[in-house]
Amino acid sequence: MFLSSNLRHVSSFRTLPLSLFTSPLRSISPSLHWPSSSIQTKLFFFPTGLISTPLRSLPTMDGAPSATSDATSAGQMVLEPILEEGVFRFDCSADHRADAYPSLSFADQTVRETPIKPVSFKVPEFVPRFECGYGQQKVEIKFPSGTSFYGTGEASGPLERTGKRIFTWNTDAWGFGPGTTSLYQSHPWVLALLPDGKAFGILADTTRRCEVDLREECTIRIISAAYYPVVTFGPFGSPNEVLTSLSHAIGTVFMPPKWCLGYQQCRWSYLSAGRVLEVARTFREKGIPCDVIWMDIDYMDGFRCFTFDKETFPDPKSMADELHSIGFKAIWMLDPGIKKEDGYFVYESGSKNDVWVLMSDGTPFVGDVWPGPCVFPDYTQERTRSWWSQLVKDFVTNGVDGIWNDMNEPAVFKTVTKTMPDSNIHRGDSNLGGQQKHTFYHNAYGMLMARSTHEGMKMGCPTKRPFVLTRAGFIGSQRYAATWTGDNLSNWEHLHMSLSMVLQLGLSGQPLSGPDIGGFAGNATPKLFGRWMGVSAMFPFPRGHSEKGTTDHEPWSFGEECEEVCHLALLRRSRLIPHLYTLFYFAHTKGSPVAVPTFFADPEDQKLRTVENSFLLGPLLVCSSTLSDKGVYELSHAIPNGIWLPFDFGDSHPDLPILYLQGGAILPVGLPYNHVGEANPQDDLILFVALNNDGRAQGVLFEDDGDGYGYTKGEYLLTHYVAEKNSSVVTVKVSKTEGSWKRPTRRLHIHLLLGGYAMVSADCMDGEEVQIVIPSISEMSKLIAASEQEHMKRLETVKAIPDIEKQPGQQGIELSKTPVDLKSGDWSLKLVPWIGGRVISMTHLPSDTQWLHSRVESDGYEEYCGTEYRSAGCTEEYKVVRRDLEQSGEQESICMEGDIGGGLIIQRSISILKNNPNILQFDSSIIARNVGAGSGGFSRLVCLRVHPTFTLLNPTEVVVSFKSIDGSNHEISPESGEQSFEGNLRPNGEWMLVDKCAGLCLINRFELSQVSKCLVHWGSGTVNLELWSEERPVSKETPLRILHSYEVIKAIS
Repeated sequence: MFLSSNLRHVSSFRTLPLSLFTSPLRSISPSLHWPSSSIQTKLFFFPTGLISTPLRSLPTMDGAPSATSDATSAGQMVLEPILEEGVFRFDCSADHRADAYPSLSFADQTVRETPIKPVSFKVPEFVPRFECGYGQQKVEIKFPSGTSFYGTGEASGPLERTGKRIFTWNTDAWGFGPGTTSLYQSHPWVLALLPDGKAFGILADTTRRCEVDLREECTIRIISAAYYPVVTFGPFGSPNEVLTSLSHAIGTVFMPPKWCLGYQQCRWSYLSAGRVLEVARTFREKGIPCDVIWMDIDYMDGFRCFTFDKETFPDPKSMADELHSIGFKAIWMLDPGIKKEDGYFVYESGSKNDVWVLMSDGTPFVGDVWPGPCVFPDYTQERTRSWWSQLVKDFVTNGVDGIWNDMNEPAVFKTVTKTMPDSNIHRGDSNLGGQQKHTFYHNAYGMLMARSTHEGMKMGCPTKRPFVLTRAGFIGSQRYAATWTGDNLSNWEHLHMSLSMVLQLGLSGQPLSGPDIGGFAGNATPKLFGRWMGVSAMFPFPRGHSEKGTTDHEPWSFGEECEEVCHLALLRRSRLIPHLYTLFYFAHTKGSPVAVPTFFADPEDQKLRTVENSFLLGPLLVCSSTLSDKGVYELSHAIPNGIWLPFDFGDSHPDLPILYLQGGAILPVGLPYNHVGEANPQDDLILFVALNNDGRAQGVLFEDDGDGYGYTKGEYLLTHYVAEKNSSVVTVKVSKTEGSWKRPTRRLHIHLLLGGYAMVSADCMDGEEVQIVIPSISEMSKLIAASEQEHMKRLETVKAIPDIEKQPGQQGIELSKTPVDLKSGDWSLKLVPWIGGRVISMTHLPSDTQWLHSRVESDGYEEYCGTEYRSAGCTEEYKVVRRDLEQSGEQESICMEGDIGGGLIIQRSISILKNNPNILQFDSSIIARNVGAGSGGFSRLVCLRVHPTFTLLNPTEVVVSFKSIDGSNHEISPESGEQSFEGNLRPNGEWMLVDKCAGLCLINRFELSQVSKCLVHWGSGTVNLELWSEERPVSKETPLRILHSYEVIKAIS
């Protein structure tokens, strides 16, 4: 079996038999493959006395077909050609194919079930292998050396995914990091780019939790509950062809109204109608383009959906009318959590119509969210979707132009899992899968809510295109809604990640996405915000958003230099909307992508495959800088082969991206506007022309009303422009048109790019043929030299954004500072010395597991100086007093000190040692640095309290396990609540956090004589494993100290 052979590769890891744990295993990944490490091979023997429970088949909690308890099967999957040439459905057997649940990803479910007769049947080049057993199905495909992986949907971290693993389990992932493995959306999809530039796609068509493991080079492994089909696409000649074919299966993006492509301003929250109008008017007064203002949850009456606060938003329709009068649209939030309150009309009507998600006992599930106790609509039922759609239809009469679905993973407060129980019941329609446990529908919940909202908006305004934004989604959600990349952080790392995240979503079928510009959590600095606005103004979905407690994050909030950069960026955006709208027309009608990685220009070029600071919008190459210390012109950009000519709108700036037009392309752009509604079909149109080596170029422009459905009836104008060089003359003309619209009477300005920002121009009426004479070689050289000189002069004279970390009077947490990296051996850490010296990320590299990930100002790894929660030590600024790094990179350590008052400091040394690179060691002390003689040289009472907050990847599959000093064995699950252990009940020098699903154990060892108390506290998706010293005064001679370490071992079955 292919999976068992992989186990040979992990021989360098310590192992712990999973069968020794007392609770049954619901999900095991025996196929885990880690690269070899420096850890010596050892067999870990678990303390004796525990009851051994052998592996057995999983209970079919969500009605999944049951794998027999002992029998396993393996081999090549059986196939059927479906959909179109080159697309295949694979199942473990014909019986499994017949038993498979309906597809929620396919736009037309029957397509997956209907074999086709291909024109010329060929055996697929790549055939998946499978192994089934213990209730799971594992799928593997091998590819040739030099293959690169992309996709996996909404995923943080690098663009190229080799070495990474994700889990499709929609999760409220506030402040996620590059190693977070489950975000808000689920796309069990991988795009493989082969060495020769051809491409291949694979979709695991299951809504259940799914592990997509790309940690071994050139190998895709997918693990989920049995049984499910996989669908493969290709290999085709290019990645674009694969994505187009994928869209034929999962559907294309909804046709967006043109106004939603303009800039959009949001905040949690604009607390009154007056404040909303003030922000809107400021945009107009300053001439900064903006099309949309967003209303976060505080507009509601006590967070009750479909209501308005009578004091702060007393007349939402009048406010919306005033916004409309100055060219703004209004978008409002709706969450799934409905307050359980008698007399509240939504709760009353929902209960009457029996629409709520149920617990296993048949009563409505109640969970806490923003309003307090809430019930949740069961969108898997048609009657629930109709009920919700009717509420939305009535809601839009208040002047609502768009709806924002948030918290729809669904997120639930005060739970370890951060969502509703797996055992909850959804009474789904038969064509969705019928009645199932929550595990079956969890990943589809957000998509089904967005679908219901989309349908409700369409009912409310039949002549308008709905606009819905959803946080949670599943592959196929683009049919109903746009998305954003969730609650990011205001720092340079998240700015950089935003490019890859938007591109990954596009490579997974969702082209309409973008980040919270400037970062949601924390305070951006002027340079960070300006740089983020510069690149995000080129993203498909451009929205600025920030959370409560942060400074204002409007474009004018960071000083005049940053405001000018934002102004230029958004004017550039408004000029490019005709091009972007055309791209979305083809995305909607043809399934072509909108924003794609640079390698799409030359898929065979290996050096382009990991480029993360540039991307393509059709033939337009956008090159940016996401580095705090370098502007865009200080970087060497990877430019694809061929002709790429730089150009601008007289707006070049070190904090704005550089724009290149591909040779052979014509780019239509418009005039700059304050909002999309200002544009008129008779306005001047500009064409930028870049000839290819053959002296030719072509481009296309789509135009319609910008809203409604007239385009489906031919009420549009699709113009194909061509340019051709003959001798020294370039002729530009219209080669073809489509649609019933007549060409507007307007001026056409044509700019023929020569290189080095130089151009020659000509004007005519649109539709006329125009000829442009190309200058002689000597004249062209002079033009290019003069243009380059003028361009450099502009860059030298523009006002750069100040390079400051904090503005005067700014309050709140600084996320824009760069964390300190500690990376060596098996470990990679990020630390923030400026706030408590805390560790905010702790990643075990061989298993690619992020054991600890937190927000900057709380949680993570903290240390206190007292028994009370968060006493001094966790927020004070620490200074790095020593940093040791061996030349070989095999050993690294850092020593920090924080002043905790009264002459005391906390000193912490974190080390990854050369002779034990698998061990991460913390050596912490409370030291009396300057204690007065009047106190006898002794300090106040202190206690060194080590407080790490570990992230639970699989909250329901985790236990804390140890053997006490007295010999008793302990296994503590989340249901146990908070427990502390003192005296002989303390762990005998070590305890471990065991993730049964991942098959991993995090062992924490400590010096027993230094620890007087151990405490376990379960949070929402987290657990604290605390070590407490004794409580006493300290002197220079008698410090408090806790020396402890962490090691990851693999549990084996």
